[in-house]
Amino acid sequence: MCGFSTCILLAGPSTNGQSHQSNGTHCNGETNGDHRTNGVASEGLAADLKASVDLISHRGPDDSDVWISENEQVGLAHCRLSINDLSSAGRQPLHSSDNQIHAVVNGEIYDYDRLRTECETVHNYPFQSDSDSELVLALYKIHGAPEFLTHLRGEFAFVLYDSREGAQRVICARDRFGIKPLVYTRVGSKLLVASEAKAFLPMGWKPRWDVRAIADAGWMFDDRTLFRHVHKVLPGHYLDITEHGGVQQVKYWDAEYEDKRKPETRTIDEMVVGVRERLVEAVRLRLRADVPVGIYLSGGIDSSAIAGIVTELARKEKVKIGNEEVTSVTCFSVGFPEASGYDESHIAERTAEWLGVKTIKKTITEDTLAGDFEDAVFHCEHHHFDLNFVAKFALSTLPREHGVKVVLTGEGADEHFAGYPYFPGEFLREADEAMPKSQLSQNSDLRNQMFESVQREMKGIWKKSGATAYDDRPVFASIAGAGATDMSDNLLAWHPTASIFATWLQDLQANHDCRKTVLDSHPSDVQAKMRSRWHPLHTAMYMWNKNSLANVLLSCLGDRTEMAHSVEARTPFLDHHLTEYVNRLPPSVKLRYSADTANDLGELGPIWTKSSVALQSLNEKWILRQAVRPYITDDLYKRKKHPFLAPTRWAVGGPLHRKFETILTQEAVEELGFVDWATIQEAMESAWGETADPKAFRRLVYCGAWVTLSRRLGVAKAVKSDWESTIQ
Repeated sequence: MCGFSTCILLAGPSTNGQSHQSNGTHCNGETNGDHRTNGVASEGLAADLKASVDLISHRGPDDSDVWISENEQVGLAHCRLSINDLSSAGRQPLHSSDNQIHAVVNGEIYDYDRLRTECETVHNYPFQSDSDSELVLALYKIHGAPEFLTHLRGEFAFVLYDSREGAQRVICARDRFGIKPLVYTRVGSKLLVASEAKAFLPMGWKPRWDVRAIADAGWMFDDRTLFRHVHKVLPGHYLDITEHGGVQQVKYWDAEYEDKRKPETRTIDEMVVGVRERLVEAVRLRLRADVPVGIYLSGGIDSSAIAGIVTELARKEKVKIGNEEVTSVTCFSVGFPEASGYDESHIAERTAEWLGVKTIKKTITEDTLAGDFEDAVFHCEHHHFDLNFVAKFALSTLPREHGVKVVLTGEGADEHFAGYPYFPGEFLREADEAMPKSQLSQNSDLRNQMFESVQREMKGIWKKSGATAYDDRPVFASIAGAGATDMSDNLLAWHPTASIFATWLQDLQANHDCRKTVLDSHPSDVQAKMRSRWHPLHTAMYMWNKNSLANVLLSCLGDRTEMAHSVEARTPFLDHHLTEYVNRLPPSVKLRYSADTANDLGELGPIWTKSSVALQSLNEKWILRQAVRPYITDDLYKRKKHPFLAPTRWAVGGPLHRKFETILTQEAVEELGFVDWATIQEAMESAWGETADPKAFRRLVYCGAWVTLSRRLGVAKAVKSDWESTIQ
């Protein structure tokens, strides 16, 4: 629902020798007179913070404000996208009734009515507004840290400053899955924390490439970003900043899975009902808003199920859709040219017709992708392997054009119900002891044969898609076990291969196995669970959710491309009450074997082939299909997962070819300092036309993003000294 930028002075004691109990200074977008503390003007910091949030005003175009503590040790700036409590009472920064606790909050806190009533009636907390964001202040004051975080349900990132004597601290927290971004860096004695890195520019940040994080894939797997000394607050973590303790990153939540040896005692029906009830409740909570709410509707089961649930809640239970008492929700969908083989809009349209809801389609042409590429990259602040993020960027223009600020989306379902094609191999690696009577648990020969087949089929899919299929890699010793090591290869399939990098960077990176980057991103106690407690399927799902979901999908296919157009997306499938239940379900209800499935392949789509027999014989997201059966069409119930990808084959001389020729000049590529120009030249020759090499095309997409960021953010040319000898 917003963006924010904050500045915390780290060095030395309080500038005026006083405790941090002051009311502070409000700046309302500009300094209000000459606010001084011991003769030190605050106008400079206020102006910098104002310029900082102006750079990310797309996140909050409705209002902005700046607050600085009287001792000038903490500055909070906020730009607002008004969703709940549209009055001036809901503006930020927020302040407690005694003016000693202050915060800027991005996102939504759900179950607001129950939590507010509890805070008021049980704890006598005096609310200043009807904004859900104020719950952060209330729950912190009532429960303290870190306990207050356990009460927060939703997607959020916030900075909270407690100025009470004896309790002075700053807390910078991020939601459990990383739905909302939160990055930080240090400039001199100042710790800067913001929603996007570009907000640091007016605060004195001079961006440089973190070439090691780019080359070893660390930006995708740990707290690093593409930029030196700019870090992410990890999902389920918070920064705890105190005078004596410095800056510490602390974990407050993590996913957990059942012991793989524990037999399942619940019936299938009980588990189906358990999923359905929690999903419906997650959707219901996310319909609360003081503005209209819509849905991003694709051709898949996930968003279609949400549309079906919303429709039933509105018609049968008279639940308001945002601020509207209507029986039909507006859906937004994206379509590619039918000839591309990537278009699913006709399926979304059939779903909308079946539900009796309105759907508005954005047709993505080559001109669209070429025209929006650089703006989409600028907002995402990282490269990506596909142009699907540009399509999502273009789709996100639709809601605001039709008066909708909030949309519900299907992200998180594939991650928790095993929807991706790289999960079956890990499902088949071991028998499911939780369900020993299942066919694959009883027939180890069949399971082992399928395991070998799936491994071959998956490598074929990678090669067909232009990803890297790692063949006959040497065994990598790890306490996490063989499954985690193999899953690392799947996670690295879209990482640029070494040939794209300059010789000096290849030399520095030569002895590093990127699987180590993946595995080292998980603490040793988690790796021990991967080896001995969790089923390999659950290990694979955990690794995906901590890495690719948080650092890629929820970024360039989530918040960054949605908030670029001031659209707030809500993700019912990432409600932690739902995911904690689903995580404890046995693997065999997430993926279910059926020989009949392989005999009825239906529409293959862009990734599947008729030779993918083993993969096709596993029914992904099986228990979700049963749970949402009342809300979806027969076609969707039977349909295989089709990932949201953009076409990779485009004509020579077309808009995209011309765009990349314009971006990827020799001068621009060499100015990056870490990319091999000859490799880009070769890719430009082979990435286009009927015989286009998809791997070459993806190299151009990577490098095109780096050049765009270099120009838009003013990133300095990389040199050998930019290589971080140790990972901080």
